[in-house]
Amino acid sequence: MTTRLQGRTAVVVGGGQTPGAAMGNGRAAALTYARAGARVLVVDRDEKSAEETVLLVREIGGTATAHRADITIEEDCAALAQTALEIFGQIDVLHNNVGIVASGRTEDLSSANWRRGFEVNLTGMWMTCKYVLPHMRARGRGAIVNISSMAGLLAGGETIAYTTSKSAVHAMTRSLALEYAPHGVRVNAVAPGMMDTPMGVDSVARSTGARRDDVAAQRASLVPMGHQGTGQDVADAALFLASDESAFITGVVLPVDGGFTLKTGTH
Repeated sequence: MTTRLQGRTAVVVGGGQTPGAAMGNGRAAALTYARAGARVLVVDRDEKSAEETVLLVREIGGTATAHRADITIEEDCAALAQTALEIFGQIDVLHNNVGIVASGRTEDLSSANWRRGFEVNLTGMWMTCKYVLPHMRARGRGAIVNISSMAGLLAGGETIAYTTSKSAVHAMTRSLALEYAPHGVRVNAVAPGMMDTPMGVDSVARSTGARRDDVAAQRASLVPMGHQGTGQDVADAALFLASDESAFITGVVLPVDGGFTLKTGTH
């Protein structure tokens, strides 16, 4: 345990985990914030998964409470902010981790899948910010960390809905950072690359019928550093952006990708 977030409250949206062999970004973030001394509200659409994360937090001596919310429902976004305030009295960190991959060529992608990708990846994130920001503005402090993807920095031929929505997350992050900087609120994003997480590896293996080890090896071969990252790598970057160590940093999109985007000249 450290004291980097001692006495603070972190709301981790998407703090549960889908089934997988490795730890996901949201659960890793909840545990990392707790180790740094924060009290954590673990928010997830799957309440059982959120409760499992809470148990893990308590096992390491941290404080956490589970809360069920669907971020595509505006009332749920308002309620999660209110719940955090009722339980902990303050919100110092908002960590937005929810995302889905909407795949398909432009000509084949349904309008429903396009809308769903933006609803989850962008609109839900905007709505959680909408209901937390008034509290942060009133206190004159706060940090928001949006978990995006390196896909938002790259062109994607058959993932147009995903890449476009993640690019929009970057634009929203910068816009919020500029709007709320005078109020002492910082807004940054982390853009993970090839990560060994349930969403990154297990979901691909399930959808393609490939062996998990083969999927992991193929992804690792694309990374200049020679291996995939982990949910902990993302959580460590998020902790830096949430803590006072980054007190003069706002509007940044930080790739955590082992050098992947350097190959494209985009970084």
